[in-house]
Amino acid sequence: MRIVLVIFISLLFTACKKDSPKPPSAAVLTFPLQNSLCTTGVSITPTTSRVEFKWQTADNTNTYELRVANLLTGITQTANTQFTSAELTIEKGTPYSWLVVTRNTEVQETASSATWQFFNAGSQISHTPFPAQIITPLSGASVVRDINGDIVLEWSGADVDNDIVGYEIFLDTISPPQVLVASPASSVSSIKINTIANTIYYWKVITKDTEGNSSDSGIYSFRAL
Repeated sequence: MRIVLVIFISLLFTACKKDSPKPPSAAVLTFPLQNSLCTTGVSITPTTSRVEFKWQTADNTNTYELRVANLLTGITQTANTQFTSAELTIEKGTPYSWLVVTRNTEVQETASSATWQFFNAGSQISHTPFPAQIITPLSGASVVRDINGDIVLEWSGADVDNDIVGYEIFLDTISPPQVLVASPASSVSSIKINTIANTIYYWKVITKDTEGNSSDSGIYSFRAL
């Protein structure tokens, strides 16, 4: 009789036990495309247009937060929705980045999608390159030097006109960095640079195109070990 009772209680406990809520998955972005010229916006004023952002359904998600950042001003606009698209009015002729944060009301964890860049179409024919995306070292990183005291600086550049002519790499122990350490061609996306141990460095990448347009990656810092 005791064995039957134990089995019954075990079955009852199992039936009543709920699965723990799962954190949301990251959304997969679909539009505007990465490094694209967005021409589908609805014109609102001579300087602004309304753009619809789209992404795929993410598992275990109740709400989505769209974040769209003006790459010239650094100002971010947001929109919250339960759907897989949202519209925002943004500046014409301006580069933007965007991502989607997914949330589940039953857990504290959130998930972020990849960050994509696009250029919102305007009246201009020539477009400024996207600010270079820093790959390594990221800000706040500690980097072990190689046997020669070198570290690798790596970035990624893009331009909707596909006319990047080259880069200027600035590295310094002060911010903003003043020392131009390299001017690689557009085909180069990494360099080695000699550093001093236990020193904090600041670096940035200027991207230039054939029309004389340029963009600034912003300043990143790292510690050489």
